[in-house]
Amino acid sequence: MRFFLFSIILFFSITLHAEVNFTSFIDTQLKFVYAMNENNITQEEIKTIVNEQEASYNNALNKLMENKNRFIEQPQLYDAEIFSLKKIMSINKRAGNTNAVLRDEIKLKSYRVLRNQNLMIKEILLSLNAKDIHSFEDDLNEIVSKNQEKVHDIYSKDYTYVNEIITTSKTFIQAKNNLQEFYALKDINVDMINNIYKLENRMYRLNKYTDYHVIKIVIFINSLHVVETLNPLLEMYGLTVIKIVFILVLIAFVYFFRKIIDIVLKKYILTLKMLNHYSKEIMEKLYRPIDILVVVVNINMVIYVFNDFSSIESISKFFNIIYGLFFTLMLYKVVNTVATIKLSEISDNRVKNEMINVGIKILNFVIILIGVLIALYFAGVNLTAVLSGLGIGGFAVAFAAKDTISNFFGTLSILFSNVFSQGDWIVVGKDEGVVVEIGLRVTTIRTFDNALIAIPNGTFATSDVKNWNRRTLGRRIKMNIGVTYGSKSKDIKNAVNQIREMLDKHSGIATSNTKHQHRFFHAPKLLSKDDYEGVKKTLLVYMDEFGGSSINIMVYCFSKTVNWQEWLEVKEDVMYKIMEILEKNSLEFAFPSLSIYNENQDKQE
Repeated sequence: MRFFLFSIILFFSITLHAEVNFTSFIDTQLKFVYAMNENNITQEEIKTIVNEQEASYNNALNKLMENKNRFIEQPQLYDAEIFSLKKIMSINKRAGNTNAVLRDEIKLKSYRVLRNQNLMIKEILLSLNAKDIHSFEDDLNEIVSKNQEKVHDIYSKDYTYVNEIITTSKTFIQAKNNLQEFYALKDINVDMINNIYKLENRMYRLNKYTDYHVIKIVIFINSLHVVETLNPLLEMYGLTVIKIVFILVLIAFVYFFRKIIDIVLKKYILTLKMLNHYSKEIMEKLYRPIDILVVVVNINMVIYVFNDFSSIESISKFFNIIYGLFFTLMLYKVVNTVATIKLSEISDNRVKNEMINVGIKILNFVIILIGVLIALYFAGVNLTAVLSGLGIGGFAVAFAAKDTISNFFGTLSILFSNVFSQGDWIVVGKDEGVVVEIGLRVTTIRTFDNALIAIPNGTFATSDVKNWNRRTLGRRIKMNIGVTYGSKSKDIKNAVNQIREMLDKHSGIATSNTKHQHRFFHAPKLLSKDDYEGVKKTLLVYMDEFGGSSINIMVYCFSKTVNWQEWLEVKEDVMYKIMEILEKNSLEFAFPSLSIYNENQDKQE
């Protein structure tokens, strides 16, 4: 009874594995291989078979990519067949059926070849998620090499002797058929690898369509007759119909996304309380950079699609650097726009313009520094190493840039010591003019003959600076009035008193009675308030000396105004009134004269 059951199981098992088919794709490829091995095949028939085989691989790739995830997740193929076949081989060995063992052994190796193929395809599908096509190619080479090693081990045993044996045994004939399949599968494995390399770019591209969930649409479009006609022509230039469609869609999407950003900025971000006041100016400054950025993004997308949805490392770094610079530029424009508006609103004279200007320059320097660091980071530079290198080379850099550092600290000295400000009339050495700007490195001065001088800020630490604008009240008027020696002392005395009285009552002359409010004197120092703020009220009118050709009257006073034009007007008015006073007192202006006396003539007379 036990022997009977054993015989039944053995019979059905042999029948099952004698008639089992592979997958439809492998069965189709077997037919192609058998047809190609025909002795009487013509060249035209070979060409037809090759075209059909190529079409079958293209169709298989489309189906595979369309069901990629399902294929990856399905159980390993042929495991059940291999397991059951091993059991049958064990039974046949115990039964001493050598022909059946040979038959099953060859069949078992065929299953192993197919299982390795299946495993290879799964690994290739998983490797399609590599960051770029070059990484995918590296992974592909490694996967194929692994497959080749396993296939080589499977085909290491020589079975050519089987075909030389002539027998009528059905089991041995099945072994010969299995051997034919076995060697045909080796050819199929080679063809499959060749076609994988041939279609690797298309496979990588279709995988992107799978990730974007448009694979079915892409396959449908590619199946259209017009597209099948155009693609071979476009592929000569690295394009396909689908690529062109994607490029146009991405351009439209980026443009649409730019409009959305514009709406979001206007309606939500720039309407915030802290930005609402600057929204119009900010948008005016950002419109052009954003438009240029949209063009750059489109170019980047076109290159990405053109390169089969794969990034080129050097080009990616280039565009990342550009994006970093655009970010820096937009931040720079926003900060400076806000700063400009804020400055126009500042009415407090205690905030020095140069302090604000230098502060903005320092802020801009920080923004530019951030932009440079971003660009270096995207360029692949190790910022940690760079910053460490700055620490090591800091001394050498400082020594080489000692003048620049000196000028920078000179800037700080000017700002904090309050020696002069923008618009002040100063004298530095032989240079004299109005301060235009105090920069981080140099101070520019506009001379009175309209030349522009740039003086390094480090110079001010070692030079005397005369500041004519640091006067709150009082610009000096000093003159010596010479009258003739023929003038009477009484007339001179009256003129001196009248000039003194005229100046004391003059609306433009500062006197001891002139009121002045000290506004900014808060320093906890023992300083003269008048000297600290530049207040002068001295008024002196005296007969000063007996000159060589005149009796001199000294007039020494200060105008209330420190403005040059107003000072000239006050001085002119004072001079006219002095002339009137001299005329009223019968005094004449003396001029340099020389009298010659003849001593002999005097003696004769």
